[in-house]
Amino acid sequence: MKTVKVSVVTPDGPVYDSEVEMVSVRATSGELGILPGHIPLVAPLAISAVRLKKDGKTEYIAVSGGFLEVRPDQVTILAQSAELASDIDVERALRAKERAEQRVNQQRTEHTDFRRAELALQRAINRLAVSEKKF
Repeated sequence: MKTVKVSVVTPDGPVYDSEVEMVSVRATSGELGILPGHIPLVAPLAISAVRLKKDGKTEYIAVSGGFLEVRPDQVTILAQSAELASDIDVERALRAKERAEQRVNQQRTEHTDFRRAELALQRAINRLAVSEKKF
């Protein structure tokens, strides 16, 4: 079966680099499925899971937004942060979710940065979903 090279890179360095059969991502404009030979494309990514089909199995990576660049033989994802499902610390993600929920709820009584708290909550929920492969 044909494959496409996929690289996921963050400011801290590479997170993933392998040949896969299919890439599924959620861009800000909607869901994208990328197969080898896909037309060139650049798209901003939503906070979501990247799904990589390889050897009949699916691997998951939690990304906190970023950009996707597609070429016929290569897919590059540039993300502010990205974690393989197997590397996610679930306890840490649960604590982050609880803190973000508290900040979102404080918005009603204080002048917290609601959008920042909302994004932190989305990132924590995404990490938990990817770690449990539930989305």
